[in-house]
Amino acid sequence: MGNQIARIRFKKKSNQRSSRGILDDESIKNQALAMAKHELYMASLSSQVKALKETSMEPPRHSFSGKADYGRIEYKRSYSIQARRDIDSLLDPVPSMHLRKDRCMDVDLESRHFVLVHGGGLGAWCWYKSIALLENSGFKATAVDLMGSGIEPTDPNRVTSLVHYSKPLLDLLKKIKSTAGHEKVILVGHSIGGACLSYAMECFPELISKAIFIAATMVRNNQSAFDILAKHMQSPDALMAKAQIFIYGNGKQKTPTALLFDKNLTESLFFNTCPTKDVALATHSMRPTPFAPAMEKLTLTDLNYGKVRRFYISTTADQALPFPAQQMVIEDNPPERVFTLRGGDHCPFFSKPQSLHRILLEIAYLNQKQ
Repeated sequence: MGNQIARIRFKKKSNQRSSRGILDDESIKNQALAMAKHELYMASLSSQVKALKETSMEPPRHSFSGKADYGRIEYKRSYSIQARRDIDSLLDPVPSMHLRKDRCMDVDLESRHFVLVHGGGLGAWCWYKSIALLENSGFKATAVDLMGSGIEPTDPNRVTSLVHYSKPLLDLLKKIKSTAGHEKVILVGHSIGGACLSYAMECFPELISKAIFIAATMVRNNQSAFDILAKHMQSPDALMAKAQIFIYGNGKQKTPTALLFDKNLTESLFFNTCPTKDVALATHSMRPTPFAPAMEKLTLTDLNYGKVRRFYISTTADQALPFPAQQMVIEDNPPERVFTLRGGDHCPFFSKPQSLHRILLEIAYLNQKQ
């Protein structure tokens, strides 16, 4: 009898090991999102207990204003630029009014819906920490897979224009416009996804309350994303130029159709301050980036693109679009305000999720130009 029980237990363990071995990529990503939400919940409980012990709590400091005029640019500073500890926890141990869900519901905000647009090689999956944080703070967060990215099945070599590349984003905005009445959204774009933001701003200025560029190509009229990147890649020390591998889907004699990055340099280029588990997720999930959209020059007008309030979040430890290159982008096309993530690499949604979250909320609560 004892031997039979032992055999049954052994069989159960073997079946469990077998079932664990057939997890597909999608279930791994779902587990990552679930883990993030669990960590967020546990950190929230810890913060609430600590808040009860405090006799008072100082509210977040207000920013001071600046103006851009006559070639001299001064930007409003944020409490978010203060240096933070090396490990950026999922939820700050000191509770903030901005992070409370009831805070969002109590305030008359212009928009409670964030639309998140990934950068080259990435997908909607890269926003899993930001989605969990935003939803916990009472906001709606929608991440899109651009054409040929994430789990969108199109071959990246077949994406031939910025309009084609941006189609999932444009389709989402059309749907919101037709079904949500007067709802507005806050667009957030990362890296080369900034070009998609600029195009969407030109197409749907009445639908977008704010546009936030994170270490992104914030193009101006008659400029392409490649124009911005090319200035940086002229440097002999540019890691981006060393890491690029071009794909010639139409033959070597023609323009490249896509690009990917040397796996030996990917971590140093994009994820140099990210947690190991996020580096593993990203390097496993990245796909080639369509090349044609980066080469396309945009036509942007003051009547449409110029109506949307723009904000820029720069990252000081960025190796893909280094901090000095980001400053050139800002000076070339000044936004309303600039925020800085000290110690953030090119992917702060992995490396500095809480710091990034605070900045996103601060921008969301800015209802009027100051």
